[in-house]
Amino acid sequence: MNRTTTRTNNRHAPARSGHGGRRPAVQREFAVPKTLTPALPAVEAFADLDMPEPLLAALGSEGVTVPFPIQAATLPNALAGRDVLGRGRTGSGKTLAFGLALLARTAGQRAEPRQPLALILVPTRELAQQVTDALTPYARALKLRTATVVGGMPIGRQAGALRGGAEVVVATPGRLKDLIERGDCRLNQVAITVLDEADQMADMGFMPQVTALLDQVRPEGQRMLFSATLDRNVDLLVRRYLTDPVVHSVDPSAGAVTTMEHHVLHVHGADKNAATTEIAARDGRVIMFLDTKHAVDRLTEHLLNSGVRAAALHGGKSQPQRTRTLTQFKTGHVTVLVATNVAARGIHVDNLDLVVNVDPPTDPKDYLHRGGRTARAGESGSVVTLVTPNQRRDMTRLMAAAGIVPQTTQVRSGEEALSRITGAQAPSGIPVTITSPRQDRPVRGARGSRGRRGRPSQERRHGPGMAA
Repeated sequence: MNRTTTRTNNRHAPARSGHGGRRPAVQREFAVPKTLTPALPAVEAFADLDMPEPLLAALGSEGVTVPFPIQAATLPNALAGRDVLGRGRTGSGKTLAFGLALLARTAGQRAEPRQPLALILVPTRELAQQVTDALTPYARALKLRTATVVGGMPIGRQAGALRGGAEVVVATPGRLKDLIERGDCRLNQVAITVLDEADQMADMGFMPQVTALLDQVRPEGQRMLFSATLDRNVDLLVRRYLTDPVVHSVDPSAGAVTTMEHHVLHVHGADKNAATTEIAARDGRVIMFLDTKHAVDRLTEHLLNSGVRAAALHGGKSQPQRTRTLTQFKTGHVTVLVATNVAARGIHVDNLDLVVNVDPPTDPKDYLHRGGRTARAGESGSVVTLVTPNQRRDMTRLMAAAGIVPQTTQVRSGEEALSRITGAQAPSGIPVTITSPRQDRPVRGARGSRGRRGRPSQERRHGPGMAA
């Protein structure tokens, strides 16, 4: 069933006047839909919102009191049942912006077996787990059941969760489609649908699956679409499935971009490997991005042999391996995560202050999403891109397209400039064997823990899911 714009707005609460409906401009490649209903004004505190008391209490117990800009602007409208179109850089707080409204509006309802009431679609397994983890304490406070539906994990267990009844489902499109075809899930009772990282779903080729799923949910239901970029593919989704949406684009000055430094380091090809190794040996965690699985595995092996606690993350790893590696990186068992673009979205790690593009990305959106792993939720961080002479021209064009003016420095391994910018230092040269914290036998990509670093958890300070 295709959704048309003839849907009435009687599900929307009356909008208060006096705000003028003004909202920041959305980036220029996107045609902003015409809003018919004035937006409700932003709030200054979660306590100002009409949300269930258990939800407000859970926010307080999680240490979450002041909403981020995208939350302050969109939550009043989302709680009133309005469709929402939110654009915000990664780390701007999108998860709670849609999650709190979805949970509050589902509170008090009970799902029948196989018939969820609310659906959150995300592009990757890692993002699905992060969204689930972020919303679980709030769902629990409202006695709402959640189910996570992703590929790479046993489908039987996920089918069992749906058969047992789950009000909220967080899913990747492919696995949800499989479960529907098996008869383990029906979407005809879904009244609230969220598309998170919609541009990534379009880029990954999920558009046919996404539209097929959206055609199965209740046509009069609420839709919320959040994305870091709003390009032509997302425009198609907005025009087809959102009615009279509230449009909000986070002012970059209020987001992570102001706390992020961008460095382009010119290196000689023969010295690039040595410079990369010294950066990896720094104190503190770092994510290093490369283009291919083979390159990731090769660099990881080299770093381990050099005395650096590194682990690989790419699409060739099984989901249990990927989950274990991320856990070890977050807890400090591993200090260097070597990854392909699979890690560029949906991964949030507290106190990660450096991202390194060992292989420069070829797309401005890839650059922004790789860099978005640091400087999240108001923290500071740096993005460093290693550029050889034959890559300089392309990198200059990419930075211009991304709207970024980086600091450019010529560096060599062992020199002060490299250390000053990245914290680089000579590796120990003593090969390390990494073992799983739950096993005694060696496991590739893990190692015994040194324990957490002393800095307070960002999740504790800002609340889980603040940086989706």
